Parts: sequence; structure tokens; C-alpha cells
Amino acid sequence: MADTISAGSGETCCCGPKAGSVAAPVAAARRPQIPWRGLKPWLLTPWSLVVALPLLVLMLDPGEAAGIVIFALRAFAATLPYVAGAVLLIAWMKATGAQALVGRAFEGRETQAILLAALFGGLAPFCSCQVVPFIAGLLAVGAPLPAIMAFWLSSPLIDPPTLLITAAALGWPFAIAKAVFAVALGLFGGFAVKAMAAGGAFANPARPIRAGGCCSKPAPGGAPQWRFWSEAPRRAVFSEELRVNALFLAKWLALAYVLEALLVTYVPADLIARVIGGGGAVSIVLAALVGMPAYLNSYVAPPLLAGLVEQGMSSGAAMAFMVAGAVSSVPAMAAVWSLVRLPVFAAYIGLGLAGAIASGLLFQALVTAGL
Repeated sequence: MADTISAGSGETCCCGPKAGSVAAPVAAARRPQIPWRGLKPWLLTPWSLVVALPLLVLMLDPGEAAGIVIFALRAFAATLPYVAGAVLLIAWMKATGAQALVGRAFEGRETQAILLAALFGGLAPFCSCQVVPFIAGLLAVGAPLPAIMAFWLSSPLIDPPTLLITAAALGWPFAIAKAVFAVALGLFGGFAVKAMAAGGAFANPARPIRAGGCCSKPAPGGAPQWRFWSEAPRRAVFSEELRVNALFLAKWLALAYVLEALLVTYVPADLIARVIGGGGAVSIVLAALVGMPAYLNSYVAPPLLAGLVEQGMSSGAAMAFMVAGAVSSVPAMAAVWSLVRLPVFAAYIGLGLAGAIASGLLFQALVTAGL
């Protein structure tokens, strides 16, 4: 699903037939005149869902509508500093030409980049949605996909505050194991993507980010110009990148947080967790499958799962559910889909699910062995 917005009624792409050519009037004559054609670009973007979903709740369940809107606004406001930082960084790197330096910095150093990305991801305090602006920035400047995947998988799993909350609720063995699994999952994903890329996969991983037309300003070439504001073409690139990327991230994260608000409101986390109670390998696999699309806040999950473990839920199932839920969820999947093409999206989901199952099985084996 390319994130392309057509130019509007009566206009043609700047790369296609010109307005004065013979082909243009013929195409215009054959094109059906639809009254709502001018609204079509907005109706086919996430903005329509951002508006329609709360309105649907307002009609069907008026008492919850205000709470859903407030939840989504607060979540978006909490992410706004990350979005602003990422958008400014992308625009600055494109305008100065510094993205070429990033690509050269990683040449021949993919293994080192994967290691650092997995370790840094384990310390970064981002949830699966908050990490999206940084992934967008890394994709925009041409960072290697294996390192991006390592950071993408490890970052939502653990950070210092989550480590302490998890330790308080489930004990230090569980918290330490989760931290180790976070880094291990990042390494696993990074090196798996590296191996697949060596075989020819993921040649063009990122989706095009376009807004208002099909041709964008090319980034200036040559040596980086750190004082980009001194040159008109570079200033134009900075402004365009700032606008396009800000709108792109804003609309997809707005949709992500509206979906999150709906999940939190209508699908209680304890109900999801109770479905996967019990022990054994089957419950661990089921916990990962249920946890992947579910939303369970990293600060809420530990005490909730601690109560379920006391009621008979296996430690392995709790670990699998927590890892799967942190790596991705329906809101995060919506944002991820906007950034990368289908093969990368499938790899992200598959690696996250496999890592969650492996983490649960391994942790359950350690608990059973008394380690």
C-alpha cells in the first residue's frame, strides 16, 4: 500500500503527460467526473479513520467517546517530542547531505552495527509505537536494515524503569531474563535479516514517503554543507522534508493511538491474559500468538501477569506474552506497515513471534530446572 496522495482533480503527475499535450485532454475526457473527487485523497488516508473511529464510538457508545479521544491525545502528546526530534534530524541530514556519511560509516561494519543497535535498544525507553519515528529516520538516511531490525526488536522490550517495575512484580530472575531476551532478540533479528539480505532479500525495504504529488525535490549532491541555510536549494529540501515527514508520521501515529485507545477500552488486558493461562508448550505458543496483536502497557503488564502466575499461569507463558506484546501490537503494526514493504513487515512480525516463543520456552525450561 503505497502512501501516495494523488494531486487532485484535473491534475496529472509531473512525470506524466503535460497539460498541453494531446494525451492530457484525451485522458481527462475519458476520466469519470466524480463529485467527491476532491475529497478522495483524504478519504484514502489514515486521517479518515482517525476521525471516523471516534465518531463511530460517539454514535454507538457515547459514554466512552471522550475517554478514547483524551487517551489518544495524551499518548500522541507523549510521543510528540520523539516525532519532532526525528523529523528535524531527517530534514537536517537530507538538507546538509549528511545521510551519505551515515551510509559510509556502516560500510563493512554491519556486525558491529547490529551489536550496538541491540544493546542500545535494550536501554532506550521506547514502546513499540514511540520507536517508529527513530526507525523512520534510520530508513531515511540509509542505515543498514539488519541494524535497524536489531534496534526495532530490542528497544520496546526493556528499559531501566521497566526493569525495576518487572523486578518488583515478578522478581529479579524474571526481569533479568527479560532484559537478556531483549538483547538476544535484537541480535537474532539483526543477524537473521543480514543472512536473508545476503541472499538477495530486502533489496528495497522502505516504502516511499510522498505527500501531494509523485515527484519530490532531490537531495543536493556533493560534499555535505553543514550551513545548509546559506543555499536556497538546501533550504527548500529542508522545508520539504520537514513537512512531508511530519505529516507522514503524525497521521500514522495518530491512527496507532486511536487503535490503542479502542483496544484498552474494549479489550481488557486481564481478559486477554486469562485466555492464555495454564502451563506447557502449547500455552506458551498461544500466549505469544495472543500477545502479538494485543496491547499491554509495559508498566501495567508486570503486576497483572504476577497475579495470573499466582493463579496458575506458567512463567514461560507470561514471558512469551510479555515479549510478544512489547515487540508489536495492532497499533504498532499499523505504524510499521506505513514504513516498510511487505517482506520486511513479515520478517519483523515473524522474528518477533519466533523470539517470543523461544523466550517463553527457554525461560520455562530454566524455571523447571530450578536455575
